[in-house]
Amino acid sequence: MVLIAAAVCTKGGKALVSRQFVEMTKSRIEGLLAAFPKLMSSGKAAQQQHTFVETESVRYVYQPLDKVYVLLITTRASNILEDLETLRLFARVVPEYCRTFEESEIRENAFNLIFAFDEIVALGYRENVNLAQIRTFVEMDSHEEKVYQAVRQTQERDAKMKMREKAKELQRQRVESTKRGIKSPISSSGGYGPSPMAASIPSEPPKPTYQPAVVKPNGPSKALKLGGRLKDAEIFVDQLKSEGENVNSFQSPASVVQGGSVSSNKLPPATIATEPVQLRIEEKLSLSCGRDGGLHNMEIHGLLTLFITDEAYGRVRVQVENRDSRGIQIQTHPNVDKELFRTKQHIALKNATKPFPLNTDVGVLKWRFQTQDENMIPLNINCWPAENGRGGCDVNIEFELQDDRLELNDVVIVIPLPHGCGAPNVSECEGEYQYEPRKNQLTWQLPVVDSSNKSGAMEFSSQGHANDFFPINVNFYSKRSYAEISINDVVLVDDGTSVKYAADSNFFTEKYEIL
Repeated sequence: MVLIAAAVCTKGGKALVSRQFVEMTKSRIEGLLAAFPKLMSSGKAAQQQHTFVETESVRYVYQPLDKVYVLLITTRASNILEDLETLRLFARVVPEYCRTFEESEIRENAFNLIFAFDEIVALGYRENVNLAQIRTFVEMDSHEEKVYQAVRQTQERDAKMKMREKAKELQRQRVESTKRGIKSPISSSGGYGPSPMAASIPSEPPKPTYQPAVVKPNGPSKALKLGGRLKDAEIFVDQLKSEGENVNSFQSPASVVQGGSVSSNKLPPATIATEPVQLRIEEKLSLSCGRDGGLHNMEIHGLLTLFITDEAYGRVRVQVENRDSRGIQIQTHPNVDKELFRTKQHIALKNATKPFPLNTDVGVLKWRFQTQDENMIPLNINCWPAENGRGGCDVNIEFELQDDRLELNDVVIVIPLPHGCGAPNVSECEGEYQYEPRKNQLTWQLPVVDSSNKSGAMEFSSQGHANDFFPINVNFYSKRSYAEISINDVVLVDDGTSVKYAADSNFFTEKYEIL
């Protein structure tokens, strides 16, 4: 068959969507569509029980859909049975993308209909596709795009880590120089006299003289008894922020537990791998649980990507070790030899003569784990707000590491606070905390949580009711895989020789909230 055009038109002959599959002028297609309602209203066509009308040059095959017609214009020499089969497929596509057959709904989804029409017919000839395939093609869901987006997000996150590392290093140097007695160019108060050790520190270029007002939380705090030397460092951090530097909020004396120290809470710097074969394991945790206990949902999505920079190492085999016993679902890339992976846990291409793509992140293995078992939560958080009878609450929040294998870094627990109640009175805290008045939240920070420091607690009092301290958000990352998937070796396919490779693993929270 040769399909000239497909259209959706009203019963009055007004074309809503029209797609031409052969080359023709605009006036020609407009004339063919305008002739259709006249043929339908003629006496000869009205007496027919068929769903087609013919002229001297073309054939109209149509099907009514409520207030509109699905219309195909074909040549008279085409097979009428094939025309009717194609018409049925077109008629099924229209309700797939339009909830109703109103004129406004069809116009709103015109482009989706045109894309679907193009999948059915190419250059006037019917393609061998079904409705499910059409839906997949129109969605244009690309696995390679997802891998690219995941790699790009990882690169952006690594760049942010390096920026934070640099800012914290500058902050640490400024605090050390302040402690040694060097007068800061932006300090408003004098320091100790210069010492021989401090004199060897090179001076920095002068900063702008503008000093923004330092926001300090109201309310009593034992930490206010600390000396004034840390104030200079706090002013320095605010100065960096005013100049556009991305610096973590400085731990002010009013926010640090008495007897504690201001730690830089450093993240490990992102290393630049130079080996010809680079492997990256990335796992994202999405978790939601109730304030009274009970895990609503926990999902972990993992991806192993391979990046090769040297053509000589394009044909390699990655030896993977999987020590998981929790039933994590693992899936290999379609081009990977599934039988080889099932029997030997080796990742290689089905066609051993073909190399992996060069200078491209290739997702070769992915896994997924979903559970509602509370014992599977890597870090368990419990929050107990109790009303104290004075118009406020005494809040006790504690954490416990349930997976001793993991070492969690930069654990941050964010507790919302009621508006307009001022700084909370923290009586006990392991680690550090910071009150952020602009965001009305209390941030509890723990540099490392591992088997030697697997539990801890914080107690504070604040105005408000129990519901004001939820939802609680948790963030952390670990350099160890939750799924216990690791890389044992990378060898050449030809002779089994081991090659140098770099492997990196990153397990982090995408969403962890206590509702």
